[in-house]
Amino acid sequence: MKLSKKSEYGLRALLELTLAYGTATLQRHEIAIRQHIPVDFLEQILLALKRAGLLASRRGMKGGYTLIKSPEEITLGQVIRILDGPLAPISCVSKTAYQKCSDCPYATKAYCPLQDAMGEVRNAIADILDHYTLSQFAKTKPAQRAS
Repeated sequence: MKLSKKSEYGLRALLELTLAYGTATLQRHEIAIRQHIPVDFLEQILLALKRAGLLASRRGMKGGYTLIKSPEEITLGQVIRILDGPLAPISCVSKTAYQKCSDCPYATKAYCPLQDAMGEVRNAIADILDHYTLSQFAKTKPAQRAS
């Protein structure tokens, strides 16, 4: 699985909103400057997260974005699914967007070796990302973030 720029930027924006949680709203240009994210792209990301019920926004001088839910309630897996879709490397092992393979010679058979392996990959990815909260993400030490 390769993380898209959309998810990468989304997680970086949520890092800023997590650090400000309960104390302030952040304007999109503040987040963009701090995290080196193009403002127009950030706006699309923030709107997607707002539509998904993770963020609230307020207009005006003291307006901006804020987390609706506590950072302890939001996982990295949720965010990536909102912005990129399923975590599964192939659609036939997805739990949220399953699609039967049409071009696979194993599609009509009882067993598929690819599904076995990719199912384990999906489970490993989901196991980590679905148990890693924004709160934990924000508390990661700088040396840990670099790896």
